[in-house]
Amino acid sequence: MPLHLLKLCVGAESVQDLEEWIAENGAARIARGEPAEPFHTTRMVPTRNEELLAGGSLYWVIKGEIACRQVLTDIRPFVDTDGIRRCRLVLDPVVHRVSPRPSRPFQGWRYLAPKDAPPDLASGGEEAPLPDELRRELRALGLL
Repeated sequence: MPLHLLKLCVGAESVQDLEEWIAENGAARIARGEPAEPFHTTRMVPTRNEELLAGGSLYWVIKGEIACRQVLTDIRPFVDTDGIRRCRLVLDPVVHRVSPRPSRPFQGWRYLAPKDAPPDLASGGEEAPLPDELRRELRALGLL
């Protein structure tokens, strides 16, 4: 059974912001002659790599909600130029929106058991999704 990671997406205002950032960084890497694969660099190295790479995802918390996920494709520990151990979490470029769920702030990343992971939203659903900000306001008012 796969294991997931949960991480704050600092600086993103919405899932669309994250998707745009991924596209811009991929284009910049291609322009430099590097692989376009998206990754997130973190200081801590996960120890449960086998479980994470067996279909696990990185779930992103945006504006206090678990909002989306990206499938983990590789975990690459390395030592940076200052001699500090770090880790690249290599991700699939496709961002999957999930059923939004509130999440408190935390530092670093957390393991997320499959039973605690929110389900994906239907990609071809009958209704267009609400804009993130409107959905957050409606939830704060108790209307969602």
